[in-house]
Amino acid sequence: MKTIVLGYPRVGEKRELKKATEKYWKNDISEDDLSTITRQLREKSWRTQQNQGIDLISSNDFSLFDQVLDMCITLGCIPERFKNLGGLQQYFAMARGHQANGVDATAMEMTKWFDTNYHFIVPEFIKNQVFILNSEKIVNEIQEASELGISSKPVIIGPITFLLLGKEKEEGINRLELLDEVLPVYKQLILEIDKHGVDYLQIDEPILATDLTKEEQLVFARSYDYFSKINVDLKFILANYFDCYGKNLELALKLPVHVLHIDVVRCSLQLNDILDANLLGDKILSLGIVDGRNIWINDFEKSLALIEKAKSKLSINQIWIGTSCSLLHVPYNLELEENNTQLNSEVKQWLAFAKQKLQEISVLKQLVINKKNDAVVSLFVKNKKANESRKVSALIHNNIVKRRVDKLTLADSERVSQFSMRQVLQRKELRLPLFPTTTIGSFPQTKEVRKTRAKFKKGEISQEEYDAFIQKETEETIRFQEEVDLDVLVHGEFERNDMVEYFGEQLEGFVFTKFGWVQSYGTRCVKPPIIFGDVSRPKPMTVKWSAYAQSITKKHVKGMLTGPVTILQWSFVRNDQARSVTCNQIALAIRDEVIDLENAGVKIIQIDEPALREGLPLRKEDWEAYLHWAVNAFKISASAVKDETQIHTHMCYAEFNDIIESIAHMDADVITIETSRSEMELLKAFVDFKYPNEIGPGVYDIHSPRVPSQEEMEYLLDKASSLFPDGNIWVNPDCGLKTRDWPETKTALKNLVQSANRMREKVSYVA
Repeated sequence: MKTIVLGYPRVGEKRELKKATEKYWKNDISEDDLSTITRQLREKSWRTQQNQGIDLISSNDFSLFDQVLDMCITLGCIPERFKNLGGLQQYFAMARGHQANGVDATAMEMTKWFDTNYHFIVPEFIKNQVFILNSEKIVNEIQEASELGISSKPVIIGPITFLLLGKEKEEGINRLELLDEVLPVYKQLILEIDKHGVDYLQIDEPILATDLTKEEQLVFARSYDYFSKINVDLKFILANYFDCYGKNLELALKLPVHVLHIDVVRCSLQLNDILDANLLGDKILSLGIVDGRNIWINDFEKSLALIEKAKSKLSINQIWIGTSCSLLHVPYNLELEENNTQLNSEVKQWLAFAKQKLQEISVLKQLVINKKNDAVVSLFVKNKKANESRKVSALIHNNIVKRRVDKLTLADSERVSQFSMRQVLQRKELRLPLFPTTTIGSFPQTKEVRKTRAKFKKGEISQEEYDAFIQKETEETIRFQEEVDLDVLVHGEFERNDMVEYFGEQLEGFVFTKFGWVQSYGTRCVKPPIIFGDVSRPKPMTVKWSAYAQSITKKHVKGMLTGPVTILQWSFVRNDQARSVTCNQIALAIRDEVIDLENAGVKIIQIDEPALREGLPLRKEDWEAYLHWAVNAFKISASAVKDETQIHTHMCYAEFNDIIESIAHMDADVITIETSRSEMELLKAFVDFKYPNEIGPGVYDIHSPRVPSQEEMEYLLDKASSLFPDGNIWVNPDCGLKTRDWPETKTALKNLVQSANRMREKVSYVA
């Protein structure tokens, strides 16, 4: 029996990769310095896994930005606009855009990696697409590991997942038609890897967890038949995760691979299907039995039952145990939280981060092969006691919250009037011009802002000093917005660390880590709260600063909230009750906040739900149930206000076609969405559906340091104006400005306002 880890976190225990990369972008360190730091991070990761007894340790799971972007580089799938750049400059330009030395290239699109909060760079395909192998990164990491005495298991993204996650950038092209072009490059890559003496190659094909067409299943079979004929000693591990194989199971069982990996955390029933099908033959079955997506301790008793079930049909040598997916999605090490007073010790015993999950895998292996070892048995007993204590803990359950959820009715999720009536009342109340301008919420969080917040949390400055600082930042931001003549202002969110963590800190039922960082995209890391119990709001969370901002300007200031589905999706959620129940608890807490904001005189309230699409199950048969409770939770949070109060929501980096009807059912008065990287292409879903409410298509990409011109934004607004009534269009960036610098923000927003003014002139001229 071998132990396997599909991938390991890469940003470093204390975000060393993030800090080094951002220093490199600012020319504070050299490429050699960055290379040294990344090599050290890889070595630490490999040593950690080796010391915990992991048999199959991954290489090429490390990335400077994103593993799909890395695969684009490996396959030479580089858009033409980046061809004049090279090396790391080209690599980061593809991810972030480039605006220097006569090159002005927009970044490639980003979207969510299946149903996670990790964002990947979307491959771009054109007619006559050429693929050229660049195996340097993969080979270098194999050699690095080898020098440390580790025979690694390289990880690559499989050809069908790569193609189906990509995007055709020209008419008359089908991604799957590129298969014959890309397979020979994969062959070259496999031959190159084989030269370096590794035993296994992990090929990730998580697209197998989705509903594949017959055509897609056929090309799968053709691809792996092609691989099986390559003359190498390498053994192929086919890895699927995030859900069952479903109707793709028979296909997967017949593919000529040596090891089949299944995610038994997300879908334990598929183990029965595989064993009953009796089609595994002499393949090894890799059981993804330790959760790579959440932070709760493994239940050894349940895991051992699954392993024993596999043993009833397979030999022990035919069974591997490991993580359900890459540990990219969980924090590094619970040991770092030793002095964290915010993390209740009772809750802490129920948690396992990446390093602890390695220990769990090793212990499970020992429990299977060496049941009489006293030390191992004591770990089993400790695990059982911890899991049992969690079931009965008084910390978790709040009967008042449970009763409130039970009493919810349909009326709690409906506005008083239909949108058409509300729109008339809101226009009269708000008196905004055509093409009203606004931002999505946050403004740049400078080093001074972050440093001051850290000082306050450490008790180094008083509440009065901290409030004075936030008041100053807020007023300066309000004055800037007035100066550039934005129509609807925001207070800037300088008191907030993260759009989910900030709310979690003020809600009951949450605990927090100090070093629980998880990569969201590139160098963007988040520290997801942990929802361990019933959720409630003991007091107002945002009213103080929203009301203050509104008091110092005659323009409207939006109240800014994070929606219940996003708080749920971007937290580590308790797994002892239905997610829908937890979501309704959060929705009621946000509902209370919305009412308090309205009572404080805030007439526009934005409830962000960027994670609504992210939470959509991978199989269509499960969509209806999810969308019903997710949309209803948003409506519970938003529906207690008067018709005159305008409710906004915001979504980003998602394919909206799949859920456009559900977005309409949310019944937000205004939705703002990310559309700049796709040049408004994502609006097609709203047009085809005839979306009735108001919409703010993002006119510039805040995830890129480049500053778009007024003409560029106007061009995008012209596109939007050709698709929607001018009276229904808002003008805004595609996301919050927290990660941007002030100089670029000021220039971009001035250009944004000018683009709106030009649109108003055009409408006036036509009229």
